[in-house]
Amino acid sequence: MVRHNNQLPENLPQLQNLIKRDPESYKEEFLQQHQHYKSVLEIFRLTPNKFNKSLDEIVTFLSQVAHCYPNALESFPQEIIDVLQTYNTVLENDMRLTFCKALIQLRNKSLLEPTALLSLFFELLRCQDKNLRKFLETHIINDIKNVNSKQKNAKINTTLQNFMFSMLKDSNVRAAKMSADIMIELYNKNIWNDAKTVNVLATGCFAKATKVMVACLKFFLGTDAEEEGKEDSDSDSEPNIKEIMMANKVNKKTKKREKQLAKAKQTLAKSKKKAKKPPGFNFSALHLIHDPQGFAEKLFKQLEKNNDRFEIKLLTLDVISRLIGLHNLFLLNFYPYLQRFLQPHQREVTKLLQFIAQASHELVPPDVLEPVLKTLANNFVTERNSADVMAIGLNAIREVCTRCPLVMNADLLQDLARYKHYKERSVMMAARSLITLFRVSMPELLHKKDRGRPTEAIVTLQTPKYGQVSATDFVPGAEVLLNNDTQEVIDINVDNDEDDDQWIDVNSGDEDGNNDEEEEEEEDYDEDDSGDSDDSENIDDDKDGSDNENEENRNDVIESNKCEETEIKTGDKIESELSKTNTKADDTTNENLNKKLSKIEKKRLKLKKQEEAKQKKKEAKTSEKREKATLVSNERLLTDEDFMKIDAELAKQQVTYTKRSLKRPHPSDAERGDFVKLTDIENIYKKRKHDKQARIESVKKGQEGRERFGYKDGRQNPLCSKTNREKRKTKAFQMLKHKIKGKVKRSFKEKQRALRNHLLKQKRMK
Repeated sequence: MVRHNNQLPENLPQLQNLIKRDPESYKEEFLQQHQHYKSVLEIFRLTPNKFNKSLDEIVTFLSQVAHCYPNALESFPQEIIDVLQTYNTVLENDMRLTFCKALIQLRNKSLLEPTALLSLFFELLRCQDKNLRKFLETHIINDIKNVNSKQKNAKINTTLQNFMFSMLKDSNVRAAKMSADIMIELYNKNIWNDAKTVNVLATGCFAKATKVMVACLKFFLGTDAEEEGKEDSDSDSEPNIKEIMMANKVNKKTKKREKQLAKAKQTLAKSKKKAKKPPGFNFSALHLIHDPQGFAEKLFKQLEKNNDRFEIKLLTLDVISRLIGLHNLFLLNFYPYLQRFLQPHQREVTKLLQFIAQASHELVPPDVLEPVLKTLANNFVTERNSADVMAIGLNAIREVCTRCPLVMNADLLQDLARYKHYKERSVMMAARSLITLFRVSMPELLHKKDRGRPTEAIVTLQTPKYGQVSATDFVPGAEVLLNNDTQEVIDINVDNDEDDDQWIDVNSGDEDGNNDEEEEEEEDYDEDDSGDSDDSENIDDDKDGSDNENEENRNDVIESNKCEETEIKTGDKIESELSKTNTKADDTTNENLNKKLSKIEKKRLKLKKQEEAKQKKKEAKTSEKREKATLVSNERLLTDEDFMKIDAELAKQQVTYTKRSLKRPHPSDAERGDFVKLTDIENIYKKRKHDKQARIESVKKGQEGRERFGYKDGRQNPLCSKTNREKRKTKAFQMLKHKIKGKVKRSFKEKQRALRNHLLKQKRMK
């Protein structure tokens, strides 16, 4: 009996299946198909712009079984590559896609080198076929990822990076843009996260094609926002394990539901594992640029020369400002360029303020930034502007001064500090944040009443100088380890419902304590600062002084303040006395004048000696501390407990003489990030208008635990029946319509007739 359903020469899928099972038995049929392929390919070369169904099927078949006959199909991959290289722009779209899929199949079977295939695919990106380009992009990324999965393949990576470098300069915009996108994707996936990739993309910022330039600029600005959005979407799409478990308990038990439950448990376990995993720090691409100074200068030159759209200019300015702030570059023309745009009505002005703050660092000459600061003060911090504009201007000045404090002068700072009493809260809080910044950096620029009560950290603070590097050869605060009397107790108040923050209680006895003198000096200090009590309450922490906490440093500050006051008073007296002596010079003798002058000179000399003695005493104390700290740092191996003691001592220096809690350091004191956040400048202290979703959430939150709004049933027994009047309230209108019609007001005549008929009816009934 003959089987007619076995038609191997025509039925290629069946033949493919049989060959994969037993290649040797069906070698003749395969060779027959291979000869057929060669003849069809020759015919196809005559008309390459038309779709050939026979060639499409035979190429797919040969790519599937190529691993079974590697010797016979040794030249097959190169033939397909030659066809694509020769007719890549002429080929019909489906035919070209078939050839590409066949090559990918051969690459997956390790019958083709990745460099030959990927270089061909990069050339095919020039084709005007969007589906093909997306398909090739996905394959290129996955293939390079697989090549580098176990270990970095430097040889292949170098070859492909060099090829991509040439593709970025390609005249075809689509191919150049796709190459840039592939490199960016590979960097974001941590496959090509080396300096060479970054510097190749840096050249893309100077491409003539705007799309390529914008893609490369956005790469250097980072993709944090996109990653956060992806994480949020992933967390929202995660299945609720409790709902699935409950559904599996209640509903009918099927295999499908069991699989869903197992998958949900697996997803939950994976998310928990991901949450426990420590975050991996990845350097910003800006860190890996070889020549940041040259790169920033070229970008700025391109910005001045090109007449691009405002959005592209903003991207370029952002990259330049980040480069300047990150690498402490010198680009002095950048600040006057931005200064032109610093107007309240300017579009995206807050971003421009962010760029100014980002481009500020300690090595920028204060003379260069001072005009920018004055422009901010004149254009933003004036009462003709709205409160929000003034607050944004003050915030921008604060961010600039955080990174370059020497740019501020005393007159401008004292003028800006006066806005702490402004009627609008946003302006008031912005001014106070500026005062707080200079209290811990350069308090001598502030007016005396704005400096607040001095702490140990502020007392030992040295005024910074331009270009000065403060490097120490010891651990600051290590001298506390030599003092056996010092005791630090670190308490974490967990049970306190009012305040869950950590607080440190440091109790230390004074070595040279004279309580009577300290109390007198404390009273004098309180009298001096009584004029600004409101301000000190709002900016500082509690003002309750503790008499037993390191009064020596405080005494020095109070004495120096007293000396300043007495010097000012005596100076005023001297000037008044000199003026009096000049007016009465005719009446007095030369002897009296000489006596008065000698007394004045003696006073001056006495004050000068007192100042010098106090300065020497302060220097001797600091040098003694430094010597002790150096001794401990050099001769001891510090343990974790020692570092805890040192940290407690350094934290104690931040205390503003409070019994209970530490003064929390200002965010500017902590380690600040590489870049300025836009929210720091746009931070306006006022109640913002809620959007619809926020209003709905607040309404629902207010309804929790509240009695149901509406009619309240006042019956004592809720099970008893209701009256007809109560039932009428819940009835449909159609049921009551006829009764409402009857309530229409009758005329007087109708009422008379009704009364007459009623009386007649009663008579009849009698």
